[in-house]
Amino acid sequence: MTGSQVELAAGAVRLAIDGQVATVTLARPQRRNALTPAIWHALAAIGADLPDQVRVVVVRGEGPSFCAGIDVKLLAGDGAAGEQPVARASDADFEQQVAGYQAGYLWLRDPAIVSIAAVHGHAIGAGFQLALSCDLRILADDAKLCMKEPALGLVPDLTGTKPLVDIVGLPRAIELCLTARTVAAAEAMLLRLAELVVPAAELDAAVDDLVAALLATDAAAARATKALLAQAPGNSLAEQAAAERRAQRELLLSRVTS
Repeated sequence: MTGSQVELAAGAVRLAIDGQVATVTLARPQRRNALTPAIWHALAAIGADLPDQVRVVVVRGEGPSFCAGIDVKLLAGDGAAGEQPVARASDADFEQQVAGYQAGYLWLRDPAIVSIAAVHGHAIGAGFQLALSCDLRILADDAKLCMKEPALGLVPDLTGTKPLVDIVGLPRAIELCLTARTVAAAEAMLLRLAELVVPAAELDAAVDDLVAALLATDAAAARATKALLAQAPGNSLAEQAAAERRAQRELLLSRVTS
């Protein structure tokens, strides 16, 4: 990436880099930022080429909604001319194609960065999963979350099921997915799906405050701590204690040798 601002997927995604902060903006407001294969591949490309100096990534949506999920025109087979169709189960490489879509989400969990979803309006289906892919979520008070896929005869397949279960627990995740009901911002906060809920007019300022606080922490310590915390759910106490010792030693040795 040679410039501080890049447009991808025919302008449906914008990337702006300002020093240590990258902002990814979904820019199809006329379709409430509905997602397509081209957008998923653009998101994956951003993750693959993100400059090393970036420490914080903010994901946001232009217009009235964060993201309305997959563009339903593609599911109906009547998408815009030239738009890549979504993978079909009959395709021999179906799972490989979906893995390519998932790549647009997975990089947001990289220990080298902290990712923040700035959510306003609707975050539906694939859009909700995009927010779940981020480490932290700040919601405007008009935000509405919904795991819509089961209501469409589909399963959520864009890496959202694990973070949803990790955050809200299995019983609540089952209820949210199988009823496909809408969760308003206040309930999202109670379910720990949001770190903060603010009036819509204050969303940008709240994100800026969080970014500034994250950047105030030592970069190497932040990366090591995020990686350490990510191990914790799968570790026993003894395993995590050992991981802490290793992480501390590696961090301190890196300061001596750098």
